Amino acid sequence: FTKGILMLGGSTDLEFNGTYFAGDLSGITAGRLPIWFQRFYKPGKKISRNRNWGDKLDQIVEKAPDWDIGIIVGVPAWLQLLIEKIIDRYQVKDIHEIWPNLKIFVHGGVSFEPYRKGFEKLLGKPMIYIETYLASEGFLAFQALPNRKSMRLVLNNGIFHEFVPFTSDNFDEDGNIKKEAKTLKIDEIEEDKDYAVLISTCAGAWRYLIGDVIRFVSKSESEIIITGRTKHFLSLCGEHLSVDNMNKAIELASEELNIRVKEFTVLGVPFESLFAHNWYVGTDDEVDAVKLTESIDRELKKLNDDYAVERNHALKKIEVRPLPSGDFYEWMRQNGKEGGQNKFPRVLKGEKAKSWQEFIRTKYPDL
Repeated sequence: FTKGILMLGGSTDLEFNGTYFAGDLSGITAGRLPIWFQRFYKPGKKISRNRNWGDKLDQIVEKAPDWDIGIIVGVPAWLQLLIEKIIDRYQVKDIHEIWPNLKIFVHGGVSFEPYRKGFEKLLGKPMIYIETYLASEGFLAFQALPNRKSMRLVLNNGIFHEFVPFTSDNFDEDGNIKKEAKTLKIDEIEEDKDYAVLISTCAGAWRYLIGDVIRFVSKSESEIIITGRTKHFLSLCGEHLSVDNMNKAIELASEELNIRVKEFTVLGVPFESLFAHNWYVGTDDEVDAVKLTESIDRELKKLNDDYAVERNHALKKIEVRPLPSGDFYEWMRQNGKEGGQNKFPRVLKGEKAKSWQEFIRTKYPDL
């Protein structure tokens, strides 16, 4: 607590509808900081009230040299974008030329691994990474020890957890929970199996499906990893492709081809009489689309036996399209999803998929 703590989140200027105030969780949290913490907190009260996300980032960039930041907190994609802006504005080699004491990155919301390669190119020194798992309904888990990829569930803070095995017995093909779904308590779970999480809280949430899919890596320590979302998966023909598989494949492909991937999303589509996966990968590096397709496809076959089988049967085509990373942020802005609280969906379905395809067709008529 001798350095500044930059928390990049939503506006603290909440909306009032005559009955209650509403806003992003990160904005609510920043607006309710205890007095003792406020001396460390950046970007400060004035900038944090700004509802215009673009203006807020520009204001932070202008103030950056005046701050001695030791800890940054936020969603990886937006913090990476901010750091790139700062480096570009002051024409420095890395962010540590501006903030030499920057040591810790507290992140959450999405897996950090696909972002790691691009993020670490912006650094001049090693960083300590701490993952957290929180939602508007409560603080669920945190990384208890360094160098672990798992987080420890918080079991003594007013949240009662139930765990639903993430199987076809309990969920339909769209990821909706079935009425007859079986639930387990914390003492009934097994390691290395996927579960959706139900929570009941002192604040009034009752058996709320939080939407994440987790896996216990240690039952005795209640250590978990997040493997995906109940509705962010692809299984058009039995390939059972999870977000965890997708993240890992992108990480491995970016290492192999030496590219930085900032965003990606996947759509399942009909192809001839069978099926295909369309990948859209956000990178500002030059990359051969054919090589990227081959790399992702090859890694997914290693990671997922069901995927490997279906690639020889019903899943007939994989198409990977590299796009400038700015396209992803532009689509989010057009859909009112710009800001520190928002993450680009790893799988697009239904209306969101149609919206994205129309956006891409308009922007790239030849694709």
